[in-house]
Amino acid sequence: MGAGGPTSVAAVNGNELIARILQREGVEWLACFPNNPLIEAAARIGIRPIAFRHERGAVMAADGYSRVSDRRRFGVVAVQSQAGAENALGGIAQAYADNIPLLVLPGGPTTGQMPVRPNYSAVRNYEGIVKSAEVLLKPADIPAAMRRAFAALRNGPPGPVVVELTADVCAQEVPDPDGGTALDRYAPPPRAAQAPAADAVGAAVDALLEADRPVLWAGGGVLFGGATDQLRRLAERAALPVFVTMQGKSAIDETHPLCLGAGGMTTTAPARAWLDRADLVLAIGTSLTRTPYGQRLPGGATIVHNSDDPADIGKDEDVHVALPGDAALTLSALLAELDRRVAGGDAAAAARVGMRADVEADIASARADWLAAWEPALSGATEEPGQPLSYYRVIRALNDTLDRDASIVTHDAGAPRDCLVPFYAATTPHSYVGWGKTTHLGFGIPLAIGAKLAHPDRFCCNVMGDGAFGMSGTDIETAARSGVAITTVLLNNGAMATYPIGSPLDPVTARTEYGVTHMGGDYAAIAEGMGAVGIRVSTAEELEAALTEARARNAEGVTVLIDVAANVEARRSPASL
Repeated sequence: MGAGGPTSVAAVNGNELIARILQREGVEWLACFPNNPLIEAAARIGIRPIAFRHERGAVMAADGYSRVSDRRRFGVVAVQSQAGAENALGGIAQAYADNIPLLVLPGGPTTGQMPVRPNYSAVRNYEGIVKSAEVLLKPADIPAAMRRAFAALRNGPPGPVVVELTADVCAQEVPDPDGGTALDRYAPPPRAAQAPAADAVGAAVDALLEADRPVLWAGGGVLFGGATDQLRRLAERAALPVFVTMQGKSAIDETHPLCLGAGGMTTTAPARAWLDRADLVLAIGTSLTRTPYGQRLPGGATIVHNSDDPADIGKDEDVHVALPGDAALTLSALLAELDRRVAGGDAAAAARVGMRADVEADIASARADWLAAWEPALSGATEEPGQPLSYYRVIRALNDTLDRDASIVTHDAGAPRDCLVPFYAATTPHSYVGWGKTTHLGFGIPLAIGAKLAHPDRFCCNVMGDGAFGMSGTDIETAARSGVAITTVLLNNGAMATYPIGSPLDPVTARTEYGVTHMGGDYAAIAEGMGAVGIRVSTAEELEAALTEARARNAEGVTVLIDVAANVEARRSPASL
């Protein structure tokens, strides 16, 4: 349907056909920064475009939407050619590092200008940070190119997928050699989940039953595979302590008695203790990438590794049993094999399933000791009256004030991430979104907007520092303008807490003589100037009241920024107090 009324479906140009394919795929909104002719084509058929203040933010919002949609729905972003495609690159790199499926549709130059310098080729320049990319060379190629794109989004290792919209190709009418409509040649490709081989599943259970101190390591693939229930059932049946990666955080209720906690650069004391002494790691839905933003695996442990990307297996670690395939199918197969052995009278299997009470008691004791050690920080007892709030007192307020089952919380890069990941307790799938094998400051705001679009019934909150706000703060206006109401908790300390004074990372001369880590601003006033509600707080009681108000305001469609007078937090779990 055009702006003036019905038109012949057969007489569509390339942009209009792509818009109709997106509609057939269930796409309801489009992250964008004008101008790309697809934006208008999509709007004319009811796909809502939301313009962000920078192309990177548009990509990140599409990323956030995909992160909480489990490969059932995908974020889609359209940007203009040249500068728009160039500005989008950082967001795409972040999605690629974290294995996030999203569809990027950058404009491209005309066919004749593609080889001419300095015209920007997204396909050539994105190589190395996307799962797949192709450029449209003929209008008739569009249905097949889009089918390949959505097949790549649904199947195999997840990652960003790019279709570059060549300007003159997409402006042309799309022919159909069979006399129907071009849209008739498009059918959404199916999901094709794969399971590991039966002998590998048997070998994995053999290894599990031979282990004395196994740990179940759960990554983001558990969430993407919709496998959280299977994860819990296997953990309970096999009495397995569960560690979740930063990207896998919320794959199990962190109040569950078998949960050791989550970890990225930091983690809980129980998680680190169990990992240090583990003799087997059953890794599910994870790449096991060695990264500063993840926990290390124990030396000498037997590793059983599941990933939907076979290239992950053996990439960084010596793997003893490989289980390539879908996380849900893998967990179900392991559980079925364990149950089969118990039913058949296997003594080792029976002994394993009988250990749950003892394992839970050990975890409870270790957790209680860890939390007791950190209670002064979490309660604010270490702060004198009038001092800025510690990050940990802010986290206590989040845990105590939010309805965690009905919220989506995320960190931003740096100190907010390192403090939140061990201590904020995620309870339901996607109630926390962990991210960051590359650590783009400012991801939290657009991520929260994307998450809110995916789950409008949830309270979506990002916790960020003032450094991160400088990278994406103007998208507070995007949230306010679009009515996609989110809350930002901004830890305002005028510094960069990731590089605390006196630490090995402290740039002493640059800081003292040139002020390179100092920054300031009245962020509540800035938020007010962009159509949101800004609230300044300096005490725990004010923060708890502000969070309660933010939930009410968000429910009314109003975006909120809470400007917290915060300390420069240097303490990190599990090591420092």
